[in-house]
Amino acid sequence: MQIIVRDNNVDQALRALKKKLQREGVYREMKLRRHYEKPSEKRAREKAAAIRRARKLDRKRAERDGQR
Repeated sequence: MQIIVRDNNVDQALRALKKKLQREGVYREMKLRRHYEKPSEKRAREKAAAIRRARKLDRKRAERDGQR
C-alpha cells in the first residue's frame, strides 16, 4: 500500500492512509486477532455474518422489486 505525500502535507496523507486501511478491513482484522478465537466461535461468527448478508440482500431485492 502506498500513499503519496504532496506539499509536505503529512496530515492529509495520514488521513488517506487511514481511509485505505479502513476500506481494506485491516482494522477489523486487527481487532479480531487481538485475542484467540476458538474455531467453533469463528464458524458461528462467520455463519451469522452470512445470514445477515443474505437477509440484507433479500431486503434490497424486495425493495427493488416493489414488494415492500
